[in-house]
This record gives sequence, structure tokens and C-alpha cells, in this order.
Amino acid sequence: MAEGKKSTGRGGTTKAASAGRGATSARGGSAAKRGASKGGAKAPRQARGGITQSVQPDAQLAPIVGSSPLPRSELTKKVWDYVKKNNLQDSKNRRMINADSKLRPIFGKDQVSMFEMTKLVNQHVK
Repeated sequence: MAEGKKSTGRGGTTKAASAGRGATSARGGSAAKRGASKGGAKAPRQARGGITQSVQPDAQLAPIVGSSPLPRSELTKKVWDYVKKNNLQDSKNRRMINADSKLRPIFGKDQVSMFEMTKLVNQHVK
């Protein structure tokens, strides 16, 4: 057996034996070469829309998530935090959300599904 390799018992080499070959990617280039190929650093991406778009909650939604502008992802997270904190998920069907006095004006009914909840909450943002 060659001096730098350890046998795995199946005719191959171990990871430790192959680690000394250098850090190359599956395409054959090293990590250092790939990062510097285009030249110059890119400017950070700006949030354009969708889940990263900053939205302003209306007066009915403000008591739950706050009145300052925030991304849709954070808005949804804060609504879920409120639901869990106040134990508003249905005990038998966890996909259903039971409305309390703060959520009833937003939902328009006593119980909604988790998928419908996002749609209804998004109607209360600018």
C-alpha cells in the first residue's frame, strides 16, 4: 500500500487520505479562484417586493405587530408569535386559528385556517 493512503477495506481511500489533495470544487476550480473571477464587490441587494417588501400595518393590525413598517416575513412571524403566545390555535385541528378580540376585526370571523390567515392579514397593510 502507498505510504500516504489508508485503506478503507474496500479498495478506496479514507477522507483523511484524500483531504491533502487541495480544496477544489466539483467543477474543478478552487474556492479562491471562483470568488475573484468577476472582479469587484457587488452592492447589497435591495428588497424589491414579495416577502421582503416593507409594509405599514393599519390601525387594526398595529396592536398585534406594532405600528412601524416591517417586512412581510416579520409581519407574518409576529402574527404567529401572537397566536402562539395567546394559545389561539385550535386544540383539535392545529391548522385553524381561533380569533380573539384583537384578531376578530382582521379576520372578520371567529376561526380561519392558517393559509387564509396570511391572506386576511395582508389586506390590513399599506
